[in-house]
Formats: sequence, structure tokens, C-alpha cells
Amino acid sequence: MTLARLRLAALVAVLCLAAAPFLVSSFSVTLLNYIGVYALVAIGLALLTGIGGIISFGQAAFVGIAAYSSAWVSAVSGYSPWLGLCLAVVLTCSVAAFLGLITLRLRGHFLSLSTIAWGLAIYFLFGNIPTLGNFNGIAAIPPIPIGSLKLSGSAQIYYLIWAIVVVCLVLSYNLLNSRMGRALRALRGGKILVESLGINAFRVKLAAFVIAAFLASLSGWLYAHLSTFISPSPFGAEMGIEYLMMAMVGGSGSPIGGVLGAALVTLLKNGIQDYLPLITKGASGELEIVVFSTLFILFLQRAPRGIVPFVARFMPQLRHVAPGTIAKLPVRAQPAPGYPLLIVQDVERRFGGLIAVNHVSFEVNAGEILGLIGPNGAGKSTMFNLLTGALRVGQGQITFAGQGICGQSQSHIARAGIARTFQHVKLRPRMTLLDNVLLGAHPRLHAGLLRGALRLDRVEEASAHAEALRQLARVGLSDDPFMLAGNLPLGKQRLLEIARALAADPLLLVLDEPAAGLRRQEKLRMAELLIALRDEHLTILLVEHDMEFVMGLVDRIVVMDFGSKLCEDAPAAIRADPRVQEAYLGSIA
Repeated sequence: MTLARLRLAALVAVLCLAAAPFLVSSFSVTLLNYIGVYALVAIGLALLTGIGGIISFGQAAFVGIAAYSSAWVSAVSGYSPWLGLCLAVVLTCSVAAFLGLITLRLRGHFLSLSTIAWGLAIYFLFGNIPTLGNFNGIAAIPPIPIGSLKLSGSAQIYYLIWAIVVVCLVLSYNLLNSRMGRALRALRGGKILVESLGINAFRVKLAAFVIAAFLASLSGWLYAHLSTFISPSPFGAEMGIEYLMMAMVGGSGSPIGGVLGAALVTLLKNGIQDYLPLITKGASGELEIVVFSTLFILFLQRAPRGIVPFVARFMPQLRHVAPGTIAKLPVRAQPAPGYPLLIVQDVERRFGGLIAVNHVSFEVNAGEILGLIGPNGAGKSTMFNLLTGALRVGQGQITFAGQGICGQSQSHIARAGIARTFQHVKLRPRMTLLDNVLLGAHPRLHAGLLRGALRLDRVEEASAHAEALRQLARVGLSDDPFMLAGNLPLGKQRLLEIARALAADPLLLVLDEPAAGLRRQEKLRMAELLIALRDEHLTILLVEHDMEFVMGLVDRIVVMDFGSKLCEDAPAAIRADPRVQEAYLGSIA
């Protein structure tokens, strides 16, 4: 599908929305209004949960904070609802930032449970503040004025609600296609990869959390002035679950899925309320919840990832091609050949009583390929993680490009110029080859959240796309940059990891067993690529167990055994060393 066709489809949808009040009943317009209000929360959850992987059951509380803020300003204090909007946004986002700072470091179900906890706390807070009417709520909330016009009717506020929804959708998709959006999409699947790319995972999580709260604040503001009465009931845990359900039904990884999910859930609930009493002869009661839950389960069995992903399988993929003449991204100045780029001095790491790395020292000089080898349990993987910041150094010092990096975070070390791959390939399989490589370029880009959402980053993004395509061509994967990474065989996935690392323009490329699982021809192509990179003066540290692969590739070898450095020399000398033969090489020597 071309971008022009997608824009045409979006235009048709907007025109249909604009014509709806003239074509349907006033009750249907009111229903559409509530769909739009709920959709804003679901869009935020699509970003937070579906894309960022942060499950929140407490979004209804953020809707309530905004609704009560605007109701107190306009109905209790007598000020403009627009002033209420300002308070609603500021207060909701401030509360979200505070809650995010203290809860987003939690992992797994602990994070989800914490959102239920503070959601319930805020719900009961609404009902116990006399100024907010306790559990009786606030009535006579005035309509939103635009000049002399007061949006008191369903048809009048309809256009404001849906204009806000459309704008938020556009900004959401702009954001997802930006530097910050790619970082957000990379969060799902763990932070080890994210941090290794120079991305501060916690900051990205916090930004997503506040964005979702901001969208909930717009929803709460509109809800208060649409319904003209609020009480704590619509902001409890049950509604929080329902908002999450809307995002899941529509397609939790898609903002437009939030709109579709809000529409489906709202219409389904309304239909059950209308038709179930006819079937049960008026005795519906709690059966509404039973029927709704049953239909929801049946839906998830047929489309577990939601409406949008289910439909997207049958549609052509959108392909965006960058313009031809593009400025290149700035590049680092590579150090002179022979310069001691990485210096490891007397490094030790213990795990309780086990010494995994025992006072190891070596250097990696600029422009060379250094092999770090050893049998299983030798400590080479631990050393690898110490160099990249995945583990903290117990004793000793690691210096990179003249700066000490002990105690620094993975993201800081990555931004300093160390790019890595993983022993077990870490890609984002549902992202394209192009987007996976663009993740590697994150430290070289500077556009923030607002620039990305407003599409003020077009020049930088065009340069980043050109760089990513260049790196894909460099490793031989330029045939189909829009293929999903998960569709590649293992050998090409390892090449894609290297392309992603190269997009960071590193000073040192650190490879963790890049030949693992590869066939002979794939190993030969990998070796050719690494030699070509060395010829371009890129420094490479290679951790590998395949001796045939290492001996014909590296300039020097450091051998580890039982956590200690056994020896260090050229490949021929290492092959002939009796200690190495006994410890590792065996018949290969």
C-alpha cells in the first residue's frame, strides 16, 4: 500500500466522521461522543501497553483526576472550562510522573499490581473529599465555550471530541515513526537490548506513561463537560479494566486500534443492554457482565492480537521510501591504528564465593581484531558483560578511549562508542529490518518527543533512513529492508545485528559468538565482512568458541581459563602453546 492510498483512506474516514451528525440519530451522536472520549484513553494504552509493554489498570484514575480538576474549576469555582483543561493536564501529568518515578522500576506483575493499587487509592480519594462532593460527585458542570458558542448539545461537542481524537491519532503515528517511537517499540522484550543501543529505558517508559496520562486527561476533561455530572463511579478499577480491554480488542499495538476497540466495546455493551432483557424477559442483571465477558473471550480466540493486526494480515504492507538527495549523519573520528582503545586493568568479578573473572588485564588496539577465547566456564561471557556495562566491575579498572567506564550504565557506554551483538540474537522480530537498524542509530540522532510528534525531524529522519539502508547494503541485506526481522534465517539475523551495531558508528565493535549456529558458507561470509570492517579501520573484539573461525580471522588472541588470563599472543603462537592445547584446543591444535 502506498502512502498516498493510506492518506486517501484516512481522508474518507474523516469525511465520514464529519457527516455522521447529519446522517444518524441524536442518540447515536451521543454514543459516538462517548466512543471518542473512551478512544483517547485506549490510544494512550495502545502506546503504553501494546507497544511499550507496560500494563496499566489505572488509567481510569487519570481520567478522574482530569474530570474532577475541570469540574472543580468550572462548576465549583466558576472559572472557564479552558482553565479547567490547563489544570487537568498539568495535575494529571504531574501525578503520572510522580507515580511513574516510584513504580516503573518494578517488573512483571508487580508493576501491573501497583497500577491497580494506586488506581483504587485515587478512586477512594475522590469519594472522601468534601470539596469534590464526596461520593455524590459534582453536578451542573458548564459546557465548553468557543467564543460566544457553548457546546451544550451532543452534536455541538461532537466535532470538538473527534477533532481532538484525529489530532491525537496523527501525533501518535508521527511519534511511533520517530526516534523516540522506535525506542518505545523496542521496550517490549526486555531492556537489555534497549540499554545496549544507548537508550535510557527508564526515561522512555516514563515518557510513555506520561503521554498515556496526557491522553487520559483530555478524555477526562471532555467527559466532565459532556456528561455535565461526575461521581467516583466511572473512574474505578472496573473502568480501568474496560479501557485496557478496548486497547486489546482493537489491537494493542496500534493507536487506530484504540479507536476501533473503544467503538466495538461501547457498541457491544450498548447492544447487550438493549437486547439481553428481551431474551431474558427483563431479568438481565449481572448476566450483562457474563455475556460481555463470554463474547470478549470468543473474540480473543479468533483474533488474539486484536482487530487491526488481524485485518493487516490481508493488506499490502506500507512502504515509505526516503528522498534521493540526503545529508549524511555525522561520523566519529576513528583513533589512529595501534592506539590502546580499550584497556582492561586487573579486573575482578565475584558472584558470592565464585570468582568468575580473576584479575584479568589486556588491551584492544585500534584497527585490530582481538579474539577472546576460552572453554565453557572460562569467564569470557562475564568479561564481555563487564566491558559493555551489563555487569558491574568488582575490582580493577576499564578505560575506553581515555575515559574510565567502570560503574557506567550500558546506555552511557553505548553512547561512548561501544556497540555490541549478542550470543543469542536479540532483535525486534515484529519490526522491519530497516527499523531494527534505525534503532542502532539512536545515539546519533537528537530529535525528542515533541519534534517527532510534530514531524519537525524530517531532515534528520531522512538522513537516518539513508544511513540504515547503507548499513543493510554493507552486510548484504538491502534486498528487502521492509521485511520483518523475525522472518530472516539465523545467519542473516546475525548480520542484521551487526548492521544495527554499525549504524551506531562505533569506535569498538564487540561481537559475542557471531558464528554460533551458522553453516560453513555463512561463517565464511561473516569472516569476509569482519575483515572488510577491519580494513576500514574499525576495531573489533570477538568472543568466540569456534577455533577454526577465530584462527584465520583475528590479529591477536587472549585466552581465559577458570576466570583467569592464561596467555595472550598471535594466533600461530596460541595454537602452539601447550597450556592452550591442554585447556581448550585439544585435537584442533
